Amino acid sequence: MKNEQGNLLKHLNVNTISAGTLAAIFGCTGPALIVIGGAQNGGLTQAETISWLFAIYFFGGLLGLILSLKYKQPIAGAYSIPGAVLVAGALTHFSLSEAAGAYLVSGIIVFVLGISGLIGKVMHWLPVPIVMAMIVGAMIRFGTGMITSVEEAPLIAGTAILVYLVSSRFISKVPPILTAFLVAVLLALGMNQFQMGTMESSFILPGFVAPSFSIDAIFSISIPLALLVIGAENAQASGVLIAQDYKPPINAMTILSGVGGIITSLFGGHNANVAGPMTAICASEEAGKDKKGRYASVVVNGVLFVAFGLLAGVAVPFVTAMPSVLIGTVAGLAMIGVLLSSLQSAFSNPRFQIGSFFALVIGMSGVSFFNISSPFWAILGGVLVSLIIEKKDFDELKQNRKESARTHVETA
Repeated sequence: MKNEQGNLLKHLNVNTISAGTLAAIFGCTGPALIVIGGAQNGGLTQAETISWLFAIYFFGGLLGLILSLKYKQPIAGAYSIPGAVLVAGALTHFSLSEAAGAYLVSGIIVFVLGISGLIGKVMHWLPVPIVMAMIVGAMIRFGTGMITSVEEAPLIAGTAILVYLVSSRFISKVPPILTAFLVAVLLALGMNQFQMGTMESSFILPGFVAPSFSIDAIFSISIPLALLVIGAENAQASGVLIAQDYKPPINAMTILSGVGGIITSLFGGHNANVAGPMTAICASEEAGKDKKGRYASVVVNGVLFVAFGLLAGVAVPFVTAMPSVLIGTVAGLAMIGVLLSSLQSAFSNPRFQIGSFFALVIGMSGVSFFNISSPFWAILGGVLVSLIIEKKDFDELKQNRKESARTHVETA
């Protein structure tokens, strides 16, 4: 135990702390507004809203802590942001109790798929270039959001980007993303760009929500939400980790995402699961050159998420006062390394090029069919295109994996 603590403390440095903090700031601002807005549109009380926030942040942060400390990989936990959008619309048609029942069913579906090992087998079979192209398509909006932020607030966003570039060139000991963030915050404060929300700041204990079960709610929420957790969040996180040469525990990630969904449903939360964007930030080079130590950034992120969940009623009005352009710019800067490595992995290999292209453009399109967002359709579309046009690439991939498995057995 002392050795484990020593390793963690050794990896807690300016890089991992800043990356984990930035991931937490990203997760606790814009996404929190989506949840708050959905709760207001669904007619939830302030206590029910705080309970929802507590569930997804507290247990999401706890999930990230468990996975990162156990596997020593930067696997962040949070909740599905597209899932929050889906749920926000559904709450106008179903009661919170019916929604909680649907969340519970969704968590059970994810858990069963994880226990079966099916998700791990599917992810092992999927061509890496197609998964990487999906990552770029799904996350390119962070890069474009950084540029559109310059149009919206040229002084704040432009200064953040300029400071990032100058810091990258001249200040090697401090992560450029941290310098850019601090300068942008000071500038936004000086320009009086922080706006307090309408919610009152007060400490409210989370409440138990008794689930009830509706067939309509299950079909409208449970199945799409389960597919989002697996096909968007887990797939994005796994793809990001693979791009950084990690070997993610895909089945364990799926199982714990299912457990997270089951627990959060009892507090009116839609799902606590592995988080794609936060994992991308914590697994990037911004978290340090030493890949073995990047998991420490998730520990920082997880602790901040847990604290945010416990103090949601007090913290939400303050953190959501941060200007959206600042968050958009910093998130875009944090994603540069992930996007570059994913692009290289997707298109440096001569195989699966057409399938990867379709995965890229489908992911970029942001399409949503049957309330399931584009990352799922990007992988599905890319694989189908490759099966039709690039069948020989699948045959070569299958043969290479057989030879690799045979070599591994002989070596063992």
